Amino acid sequence: MSLEKLEIPLKQQLEAIDSKGVSKRHEKIITGIRGAKGGFGPRVTLAGECDKLFLQMNSNSYLGLSTDKDVIQAEEEASRQFGTGPGAVRFISGTFEPHVTLEKKLATFCGRESAMIFSAAYAAVMGILPQLITEETVVISDALNHNCIINAIRLAHPAEKAVYRHLDMEDLEAAIKRYIGQCSRMIVITDGIFSMRGDHAPLNEIVGVCEKYEERFEEGIITVVDDSHGVGAFGKTGRGTEEVTGTKVDIHIGTLGKALGVNGGYVASSETVIDYLRETAPFYIFSNPITPSEAAAAIKSLDILDSHRGQKLLDKLRRLTRRLEEGLKDLGYETIPGEHPIVPLMIRDTEKTSRLVKHLFEHGILATGLNFPVVPKGDEEIRFQVSANHTDKDIDYLLEVLKHF
Repeated sequence: MSLEKLEIPLKQQLEAIDSKGVSKRHEKIITGIRGAKGGFGPRVTLAGECDKLFLQMNSNSYLGLSTDKDVIQAEEEASRQFGTGPGAVRFISGTFEPHVTLEKKLATFCGRESAMIFSAAYAAVMGILPQLITEETVVISDALNHNCIINAIRLAHPAEKAVYRHLDMEDLEAAIKRYIGQCSRMIVITDGIFSMRGDHAPLNEIVGVCEKYEERFEEGIITVVDDSHGVGAFGKTGRGTEEVTGTKVDIHIGTLGKALGVNGGYVASSETVIDYLRETAPFYIFSNPITPSEAAAAIKSLDILDSHRGQKLLDKLRRLTRRLEEGLKDLGYETIPGEHPIVPLMIRDTEKTSRLVKHLFEHGILATGLNFPVVPKGDEEIRFQVSANHTDKDIDYLLEVLKHF
């Protein structure tokens, strides 16, 4: 069989993607990491850029734990003990002691009865939502929720779905009231931290609105948060948006691959919910778990986060975030202030955003530009992400480069 006929429309679609300037396949390949030196934090080298050093301002490793020597040691030791991969799905012979230990630790960390890990947070959302959504379920979602939530809802085929305006509690309440008497179960789902802007969901208000109407639905209103960018980077002890808002939702989803510096996703909830998902979630049942060594590394990351050292990392992260925000304001740039280390630089122009990303790259800074149609016209931005691996000199260097754009 030939691919010639198929490749014609595929090439057309690739050309359309390239013409919009939203291509993701031309990846920058990191070839090495250089340690901190001279008051500056770590730098990376890239394929095709010789020995030029780059400051990463677009990494999700908010606490710098992906290169922490204790986390690396924990992964190395577990790899020697258990091998490099699980070799099977969980219910066959793919469950190792570090997996179970990590799940218990995650449940305790999140203040829940039980937890289970997935190969990724995206897989967690895709695996969980369709199992909780029936033909008599209405799903209500924030307008800026992540792609994984959008696709999970599509996969689930709920009775109805509604999208409320970003962080608009009046619009959320109106949507809930609209479906009273039309479904037996309702799910309200939101990101904890919205990855494009760094703002957070008012979980206390969301839960408050849902509690007002929960008795009007036979199987209640189930609240769900995906706090992948929040856990480990937000809140006094790094417990994310729930900690900041002082509210727990019914089902908490998170990642091991951002602030915790490893790989994988997880969900924490009641024992009954987790037991049900272990029996029904295909992304869990039919996919290999993270490696035992990755689980051991995540356990070490959680131990660090919950220690005095973790508190110092969080304090430093908040201080550097304020330094960058204040520096941007002093230079006359627009940003969206907040405690989370995602610091958006609002450019509001596609061509200027692209030019600034190029300017930063030429000066050894990696940053992510977000242009239309990834974001609405007028919301074009550069997303900076602060890490505890950064230093004052790193932030000041970034600001100096921006000053001369």
